[in-house]
Amino acid sequence: MSEHRASYRYAKALMDLAVEQGQVGGMEKDMRLILDTIQENESLRDVLRNPTLTGVDKKNALTALFKGSQPLTMELFKLLATNKRIDILKGIAGQFIALFEQAQGQEVATVVTAVPLNQALETKLLKKLREISGKEVTLENEIDKDLIGGFILRVGDLEYNASLSGKLEKLERKLLST
Repeated sequence: MSEHRASYRYAKALMDLAVEQGQVGGMEKDMRLILDTIQENESLRDVLRNPTLTGVDKKNALTALFKGSQPLTMELFKLLATNKRIDILKGIAGQFIALFEQAQGQEVATVVTAVPLNQALETKLLKKLREISGKEVTLENEIDKDLIGGFILRVGDLEYNASLSGKLEKLERKLLST
């Protein structure tokens, strides 16, 4: 299962629990804090990706760092440690925020490119996405130098891969299967 799909499934389950327990607002704040902290802190990203640290060590670090968080957030840390999936916490936080905004009538689209989008292209893409979805759309641009060219567009749990590296991988799989 891809990291993106796994992140979405955890985020969806977390959203369902947050709704059931009446913790949606608090969880949204926690997920924004977690996402911002991981994005801004390279040493935290290194800790979460470090294969020599145990899941318990990573969970303990997160628990200490986000001490005032919702009980459901702490349970998420515990579950991710048990399932050895703490490395996808950033993706889960991003997906949770997207689900929250979607519930508020907004759609969040993520476009992954090799270089940052220029303003004209971003405006054009936003216009097209609003036209297709019929909703207010916000666009997030992630940079992945490994893409070579093209883009990957993610909206909700849908993904459209129009990247050069994606096309090369598809060609390689096709050649290997014949």
